[in-house]
Amino acid sequence: MKNSLFYKIKSKIVVCVKGNNLERFIHRLVNNKIELLNIKYVKYNEVHITIYKKDYDNLIKLKTIYDISIVDEKGLIKLKNLIIKNIYFIMSVVICYVILKVLTSMVFDIKIVHNDKEIREIISNELQFHGIKKYSFIKNYDEIQTIKQDILNKYKDKIEWLEIENVGVKYIVRVQERSIIKNDKYERKRNVVSKKSAIIKSVKASSGVIIKNINDYVSPGDVIISGEIKLNEELKNIVDATGKVYGEVWYSTTVEYPFTYKEVKETGNAKTVYSIKFLNNYINLFDFNKYKSSIKDEKILFSNSILPIHFVRLKERETEVIDEVLTEELAIDRAYELSINKIKQNLNEDEYIIKSSILKTTIKEDKVILEMFFSVYEDITDYKEIEINSEITE
Repeated sequence: MKNSLFYKIKSKIVVCVKGNNLERFIHRLVNNKIELLNIKYVKYNEVHITIYKKDYDNLIKLKTIYDISIVDEKGLIKLKNLIIKNIYFIMSVVICYVILKVLTSMVFDIKIVHNDKEIREIISNELQFHGIKKYSFIKNYDEIQTIKQDILNKYKDKIEWLEIENVGVKYIVRVQERSIIKNDKYERKRNVVSKKSAIIKSVKASSGVIIKNINDYVSPGDVIISGEIKLNEELKNIVDATGKVYGEVWYSTTVEYPFTYKEVKETGNAKTVYSIKFLNNYINLFDFNKYKSSIKDEKILFSNSILPIHFVRLKERETEVIDEVLTEELAIDRAYELSINKIKQNLNEDEYIIKSSILKTTIKEDKVILEMFFSVYEDITDYKEIEINSEITE
C-alpha cells in the first residue's frame, strides 16, 4: 500500500500530539479505526503521527486532554496548498509563457532583398495577398513552399529564384530577377581556358572548337575550347565558347593531430525552453527531455529588482564531450581522415579524390604531423575574353 502511487498522492497530514500516557491515546485511535501511517516519538510526552486527511476530524473528537497541532502535510493536499500559496507567481509565469508564445509566433518585420523597386513592390503585394504581413502569424514550412511556388509560377518571366526565410519574428525574402539574354553580334566572346595546372581528363564543348586533348598538360590560362572558328588557318567566325573541362589536379597538405584530444561537439539537436534562473541555476519549465550538456543562449524576459531571480528564454544546443587519449597509430589515422576531409570539403558532387599518399610522418611528444599528396578529379573550367585583332573573312 505504502509503495503504491495511490498512497503517494493521497492527502496525508502529520499531527503533533502532546500529553501524558500517549500509548492510551494511540490505542484509542486504533480502536476507532483511524489508520496510523507512521508513528515517531519526539519526546516521552510528544509524538508525531501520520494519518489520512479524511481522519483528522475524527482524531480531534478523540483528543480529550491532549494538545494536537498539524506540523506537516503530504500528497495532494501539500501540492494544493503550495499552488495556492504561489498562485500569483504561477499565474504570472503561465501568462508570460502564453504572451511569449503568441509574440514569437507573429511577424513583426518583412525585409525584401532586391535593388529594383518594382520587383520589391511585386513581391510585397504578393506576400500580403497570401497573408504574409506585419502582425500576422508565422506560416509553417509547407505553406511557405506553396506561396513561394505560386509567386514563381505567376511571375515566371520576371523572377528566376525566390527564397522566404523565417528568422525569429522576421521574414527575409531574397529574390533574383530573371535575366533576358540578348543575341548581340557585337557582344564580347570568350574562350574556355584552364583554371589550374592539370592533366585534362574530360572535355565537352557546347560551342567552339576543342583544341586540347585528353591527357594533355595545361597551365592556368591555356585555351582548351576556342571561340575562333578557322578554315585552313583563316579566321571565319568568332563564337562564345562554352563547355566543361575536368582535369587531374595535385595538392599537398600538412595536418597536425594531438595525442590528447578533447572536443565539445554539437549534436545538431536544439530546442527553446523557458526557465526560472536563480543566481546561476536554471529551473526549466515543461522540459521533459533535458540535455546532459548544452550551449545556452539566454534572453531575460522578466527580472526581479530585489531578488537575483529572472524569467528567461533559453535557446539550447545539445553537445557531447569527446575526451580521449590516442595511441600513435590512432592519431595517424585521425590525421589521415582530417587530411581527406580537408580536401573533400572544397570539392563539388562531381569531383573526387583519384589517389592519395603519405609523404612524411613526424612523431613529436604531444602530436603527430602528417604530410600528404593528393591527386584530384576537378572542374578546371574558366573563361577568358577573346581579343579580336583582325577582321573575319566572309
